[in-house]
Amino acid sequence: MQTKPFRIGTRGSPLALAQAHETRDRLMAAHGLPSEMLEIVVLSTMGDRITDRSLAAIGGKGLFTQELEDMLLSGGLDFAVHSSKDMPTKLPGGLFLSAYLPREDARDAFVGRTAARLLDLPEGATVGSSSLRRQALIKRLRPDINVITYRGLVDTRLRKLAEGQVDATLLAFAGLKRLGKHDVPTEILDPEIFPPAPAQGAICIESRIGDDRVNGLLEAINDVRTHQAVTCERAFLSTLDGSCRTPIAGYAVSDGEAIRFSGMVLTPDGSQHFRAAIEGKAVNAEQLGAKAGEDIRLEAGPDFFSSWT
Repeated sequence: MQTKPFRIGTRGSPLALAQAHETRDRLMAAHGLPSEMLEIVVLSTMGDRITDRSLAAIGGKGLFTQELEDMLLSGGLDFAVHSSKDMPTKLPGGLFLSAYLPREDARDAFVGRTAARLLDLPEGATVGSSSLRRQALIKRLRPDINVITYRGLVDTRLRKLAEGQVDATLLAFAGLKRLGKHDVPTEILDPEIFPPAPAQGAICIESRIGDDRVNGLLEAINDVRTHQAVTCERAFLSTLDGSCRTPIAGYAVSDGEAIRFSGMVLTPDGSQHFRAAIEGKAVNAEQLGAKAGEDIRLEAGPDFFSSWT
């Protein structure tokens, strides 16, 4: 019988803490555990500490996970809770993504100060975003817009917007909803026109391979459809790049039996893009995502990537 609390690792941002508490609440409900048996351990990551540069410039996605993963591998944590889109496609040896919570809304939210819709921004407007995908998609739709690197916590970005530093910004709608900021967006962007990042809106849990005690605990809260969809999207991402240096979008929907996926890769300036769509059995999610990535690589040709990555 477990006598010590399970230790849940998380970053310390308000959104990360909301995700950790949601995970804890689901585990309490699934297993009838008291809250004191699930201890939330907060760690600071390099991505939290460096906020004045883009992720691509300082090393990519692992900047939000390494400290948590180091603690997992040393035994200081039992599992860690992450935003799935922050996860590198290659994990440290001995770790895996063991569970996913039910996915929130995967769409991007536009928050405008001088216009309520992205396409209604005045010519030459400035939009703040640190995401290469969002930057490229904005430039694809509106080449006249000036996009600047714009990082920080959700409240920090909204404060900068209110101060007039930018005309608009974009945020994940899922994160705003988890923070109780449903009314902040002025437009929810159509995923057909503005496709989301792979794994956007999904909370994942990372644990040690072979830790049957912990993985059995987590299995009870794993959402199979989200697991299938994100597995497909991550396979697509891995086939193409998997870092924060390539503008890549991808979104899959699973009904448990079948899965549908569409993905896109763009040049950073949005001037060129390639799309792929695929569907099949949900049990083949990983292979389908990889196939979509391979199809784009074949169509785009090697020069498409080597010319700017």
